[in-house]
Amino acid sequence: MRKIKRYHPLIMLFDISQLIKNAIFLVISLSMLKFASQSSYSIIGKALFFSIFAMSAISIILKWFTHKYKIDDACFHIYNGFLSKTVQTIPFTKIQNINRHASLLHRIFNVTSISFETSMTGEGSSIKFEVISKSEADRMEALVRDQLITIKSQQGILSEVNVLGKMNHQNRTIHFKPQKKDIIKASLTSLSFLACIPLLGSFFLKINEFLDLEKIITEIARGSIGAVILIIVFTILFSAIFGIVTTYLKYGNYKISSDDRYIHITKGIVEQTAYSISKEKVQAIEVKQTIMKRLLGLAEVKLTCVADLSSEENKHEIHSLYPYLPVQRAYEIVSEMLPSYEVSQKMSCLPKRFFWVRLIGQSWLWIIAIFLLYYNKISFYKIENLWVLSVILFIFFILLRIQGFFQTRFALNSHFIQFKKGYLTTSLFVSKREKIIEVSISQSFIQRRLGLASITTSNRAKPIHFAGVDDVPAEFASSVYHWYLKRQKEFN
Repeated sequence: MRKIKRYHPLIMLFDISQLIKNAIFLVISLSMLKFASQSSYSIIGKALFFSIFAMSAISIILKWFTHKYKIDDACFHIYNGFLSKTVQTIPFTKIQNINRHASLLHRIFNVTSISFETSMTGEGSSIKFEVISKSEADRMEALVRDQLITIKSQQGILSEVNVLGKMNHQNRTIHFKPQKKDIIKASLTSLSFLACIPLLGSFFLKINEFLDLEKIITEIARGSIGAVILIIVFTILFSAIFGIVTTYLKYGNYKISSDDRYIHITKGIVEQTAYSISKEKVQAIEVKQTIMKRLLGLAEVKLTCVADLSSEENKHEIHSLYPYLPVQRAYEIVSEMLPSYEVSQKMSCLPKRFFWVRLIGQSWLWIIAIFLLYYNKISFYKIENLWVLSVILFIFFILLRIQGFFQTRFALNSHFIQFKKGYLTTSLFVSKREKIIEVSISQSFIQRRLGLASITTSNRAKPIHFAGVDDVPAEFASSVYHWYLKRQKEFN
């Protein structure tokens, strides 16, 4: 039985630095409300502010003395509380994913943070060590993975090779590292270069208060066209460099790798983050493309997993392998990392004889809206402009429906189902029969008359992931229904 430990003492420094950061923001906000005045309210406010700050600093120190943890061969034991003490026990078997993150402050002190995500819900759904030495983090990760592999081997789930090579997670296969051309494509696709426009605008306004830049630029524009062109070229170059640099800082050190059981993702130049996703917990694969990505031949591969991988703000990035993968390489990486998944390039299209169904569907809503606007004399400046706007919107709507029809695809084989759909952004969904928890077949009145149906699948995730396709032939929907019924035989 291992002894109870306190958390790393540097956690107090990290918490206090965060407290100071929040306090500075509060002071700046209060200064705008004459916080520095000598009124009675201001004096009371200052006293209250410094009292709360002091109490928060003391609580951080007390927290370090009272919050402890212990790790044995099978569980985490978390001890919290000062007056009222609680003990939380989390078995290694409940852990689904392991995530690491190192901010600039972590890197300065050569420490890291590590969190263990579980399949449970609620307050105890994850264990996070905000500051911990890298050696201790490695030891925790090895303990968890070795225990899980031992249990699987005892259940006969892992092969002998995997049991003997249970430390093979150190020998990872690298599938993708972005090159210079990938960074440039990513900066163009993400439009990160546009982020400098508000910065330049803010800089211009600040300088304009002292130098009257607006007048200077106007005089330059009148005197020389070449100077104006030079300013425009400089702005474009600055924006391009800004976009490339910001993209590099975010994705320059990106790496996708895997071992026998986990998919590993690392990223970050200044702040470094690492994620590990259990392969057996992957429920589905989704390949998404925006218009810009389709033009540049890029795609984003997202994984639907059983456990929540992180907090809401990082959820999208963690599920994504890499947002700007070359399309063909994306399919190859999926096959390399998850050989049990198959992505078929051959898919069936929607019957062309029912093209008009997609074209007319939901158009009546647009017609009613335009009628109400006209009937009630609601105009956009002038009624003529409203009709011009409505015609433009109607054409745009029709083009979207046409694009959506021809981009809808579907396929079914012995163990997989996949379908593709979308308008401006397309999404290709692939899942195995054993990973799908429910299949729903529905038909509207018009669909029944035309022999069409809609399919919706559900995969286990947080929250439950729904995917589906509309207006497929009823025969295909029936095939999907009987295909899914065979799932019961696989588990019997």
